[in-house]
Amino acid sequence: MDSAVPDISAAVSLLAFWREAGVDACYEDSPVDRTWRPPPPPKPAPIASTAPRVGGRDEGPSVAVAVAEARALAAAAQDLEALKAAISAFEGCPLSTQGARQAVFSRGRPDAPLVVVGEGPGAEEDAQGAPFVGRAGQLLDRMLEAAGLQDRVFITNTVFWRPPGNRTPTLAEQATCAPFLERALHLIRPRLLLLVGGASAKSMLKREEGILSLRGRWFEWRSQDGDLVIPALPTLHPAFLLRQPAAKKKAWGDLLTLAERLDRPERHA
Repeated sequence: MDSAVPDISAAVSLLAFWREAGVDACYEDSPVDRTWRPPPPPKPAPIASTAPRVGGRDEGPSVAVAVAEARALAAAAQDLEALKAAISAFEGCPLSTQGARQAVFSRGRPDAPLVVVGEGPGAEEDAQGAPFVGRAGQLLDRMLEAAGLQDRVFITNTVFWRPPGNRTPTLAEQATCAPFLERALHLIRPRLLLLVGGASAKSMLKREEGILSLRGRWFEWRSQDGDLVIPALPTLHPAFLLRQPAAKKKAWGDLLTLAERLDRPERHA
């Protein structure tokens, strides 16, 4: 037989054998490696962030946009009532959409020589619309009164909406509210700041130490533009004192130190 002529009978026999063996699909014209998988596409190179750094970390563009909006609204407020209205209308802080009933801005004298800055509103504050009105606030009032400071204060917080579950506000949430707090300090121009609790002290002073290390020591708070510099004293939060009554002595000592400095005659250049 000519070797160039295909053996049709052999091919038919082979096909019959495959059929009887259960093969019911034909091979393709060329071999295919069905175990091969294409490599994953390369990851895009990271884009350098232009957002501000908060607490040593880059924050997302949404935070940068919210901070810019807050700064513009705060700058337009010419008094504390206008600032309160601007805060209430502001929607850039995520806390405003996480179950808070209302914005909680402040209470106290608008011309106070002392501004108390706490952490954030709790359940009672959220219900009543004023800071430090729950059990911790009542303790704070008693301590301020005993130190002769109660009628000399303006009280506010680092954030103006209650964090869910009374958790500690995040650095991004504090950064978003910071332009409003800074504007309040520009309008009041107090002589001293009392920073109540670790979250307040670390946010205002841009420091990493815990409150037990910071309390009782004088620092300086500076506005972003450097125009305003105010001595600041961190102290323990009254909520902590309710849990740890033995620590009240330390907080009381802080208040006496602050009252003594507040009563010193102002030095004028």
